[in-house]
Amino acid sequence: MAQLRQEVDPGEVGLDQKALDRLDRHLARHVDEGRLPGFLVSLARGGRVAHLTTHGLRDVAAGLPVGTDTLWRIYSMTKPVTAVAALMLVEEGRLSLDDPVDRHLPAFAEPRVYVSGSGPEDLVTRSAAGPIRVRHLMTHTAGLTFGFYHTHPVDALYRAAGLESSVPPGKDLAETIEVYAGLPLQFDPGTQWNYSVASNVLGRVIEVVSGQPLDVFFAERILRPLGMTDAGFHVTDEQAERLSEMYGETGDGGIEPIPGLPLRGRPRFLSGSGGMVASAHDFHRFMEFLRRRGELDGVRLLTPRTVDLMTSNHLPGGADLRAFGSRPAHDEPGNEGVGFGLGVSVVIDPSRTQAPSGLGAYGWSGVATTTFWVDPGRDLTVQFMTQVRPRSSHTIFRDLKTLVHEALVE
Repeated sequence: MAQLRQEVDPGEVGLDQKALDRLDRHLARHVDEGRLPGFLVSLARGGRVAHLTTHGLRDVAAGLPVGTDTLWRIYSMTKPVTAVAALMLVEEGRLSLDDPVDRHLPAFAEPRVYVSGSGPEDLVTRSAAGPIRVRHLMTHTAGLTFGFYHTHPVDALYRAAGLESSVPPGKDLAETIEVYAGLPLQFDPGTQWNYSVASNVLGRVIEVVSGQPLDVFFAERILRPLGMTDAGFHVTDEQAERLSEMYGETGDGGIEPIPGLPLRGRPRFLSGSGGMVASAHDFHRFMEFLRRRGELDGVRLLTPRTVDLMTSNHLPGGADLRAFGSRPAHDEPGNEGVGFGLGVSVVIDPSRTQAPSGLGAYGWSGVATTTFWVDPGRDLTVQFMTQVRPRSSHTIFRDLKTLVHEALVE
């Protein structure tokens, strides 16, 4: 079991200690006022951890503190790992970003696009203008959606198909993909951005192309080579005591225990969208692999050119998420000035971002209020871990970016 440790004094790498103290106090208030159970935050520059703070509890009822060895459900921070796995297959010539998805998953042949109706009796669809391609999965422009949205009739069709939580009860990844493929798209592939189940479909593509279950491919090709010793799709009995409890936000802004992603035993459904657990040490290793453009400690998984491709904006015409994501779910100020690469968001216009951001900074977040970003221009990596599912959007990520920005003195 490896643990994250502070390696250098903040001042040595251009970080202001007083500003970092303000960051810690701000985050601690969320705990002290009952809005978070506990948290871990870390900043590194040039690959060296210069600030590492834990505060509060990983299990409120048991009084167990957050530690540097605590394990976290990272949910959608799984997506960049899935993107890396797919890009490894691209580099090997076994997959192409321009492959039609039905070349690997025949159920997606001849996709249909929603026109009107609310159910089988009056549903009207039309042929899609073109196939779903692998790049559409990686950029969330495939026309797929999530059942928990309530902004489009196709969202309701997902719920009717048992996809409120993205997977029908009892089905594995291959079976779930068949359900997705039987539902209409919201729009023609490549014409809009809509955050969706696409990374689950990509996970199944990886399984078919590699001939390995997703968890095996991740473990053998990514997690072990990068020294991500605790990361995976489930926890062992020994690891379980370090796993943080899961909490949900209450109506009055407090928190209460809720069921989290079940991690005891190998899951039937291997989610490339959000199925992983990891420690702060693990995710620091992953961020460093990206910051170093595909290599870590002598292990190279991707070429620098491929990581550059992954972390560049792929939305047409240099659009941001707010402009290209026309659904109401994405029409929010936090999406201004932010584009999307292959599995990660990318800052394309810092003058329009809601919080101070560096041009080209990339990362992603998870539904349990976890987040990370890599800022190449500032040689900076940041991660924040807790375990709270909010009822609505909150300001903690914006505040985190603002306070980190204030700590940068060079």
